Amino acid sequence: MAEELYGPTSHIYISQRLRMHYVDWGNRDAEPLLLIHGAQDHCRNWDWVAHSLRKDWHIIAPDLRGHGDSAWSPDGHYSSDAYLSDIAQLVVQKNLKPVTIIAHSMGGQIAVRFAATYPDYVKKLVVIEGIGLNTETIKEQSERSYTESMREWIQFRRELSSRMPKRYPNLEEAYARMQEKNPHLSVEQAKHLAFHGISQNEDGTYSWKFDNYTRRFSRKDFSESELRWLYEQIECPTLILWGDDTFLENPADNGRIEHFKNAKLLTYERAGHWLHHDQLARFLKDVREFFAA
Repeated sequence: MAEELYGPTSHIYISQRLRMHYVDWGNRDAEPLLLIHGAQDHCRNWDWVAHSLRKDWHIIAPDLRGHGDSAWSPDGHYSSDAYLSDIAQLVVQKNLKPVTIIAHSMGGQIAVRFAATYPDYVKKLVVIEGIGLNTETIKEQSERSYTESMREWIQFRRELSSRMPKRYPNLEEAYARMQEKNPHLSVEQAKHLAFHGISQNEDGTYSWKFDNYTRRFSRKDFSESELRWLYEQIECPTLILWGDDTFLENPADNGRIEHFKNAKLLTYERAGHWLHHDQLARFLKDVREFFAA
């Protein structure tokens, strides 16, 4: 039987005029540990990790803009720059630096950029499948002209404007969708993640909390050479974790790992993109050993 989860407290901070939400797991005298979730996710995705590490760390887990209980961008524009600014605001305002960070997927991309921008603010960094898009995707973007990529981006946003949030008649169907997205999840995990990532509509149906516009970053992001230069700016020890059942390229295969000054890469068998859910015990063991080193 899963260990009972004792929940954190909710708090608000303001960033770029938006009302941003985060949860605090207490233990304020301990060193700060920031947990950053990925796209279309939420801060309570970290509950199992936070519950296991809370006795040793002061854990803070934010909802990124457009996610969870944080405000949506009024213009529906979500960029890496905006996400990065929000994290910088939280770290500075709450006096968390130097902070240790664990980040997943898109949250990992934000954490990598934060560590490169403010190398003296980050003590250690753990990244779960989140250092950039696949190289082929970046290559395709770089080969498009300004007009071509801008037209495609505008068209995508126009289509999003008519895309209504999915409505589920009951929570059970939301749980099922969560398991469909990640077949490695147990029923208990799917229920917990869905419960904290969904809200009830006025008609009694349920919809995910995230803004549909978060499905797309800016028109064009960093080039491959710019990304690799970014990795080289990171000074802190870095642990990069990868599942073997994922849609993302392993950084050992595309050469990106070689551009980190002080990084270790571990690959998890029988784990997908959410490997911290798929193999929690091993994940916690690896993280604790990395923090203790």
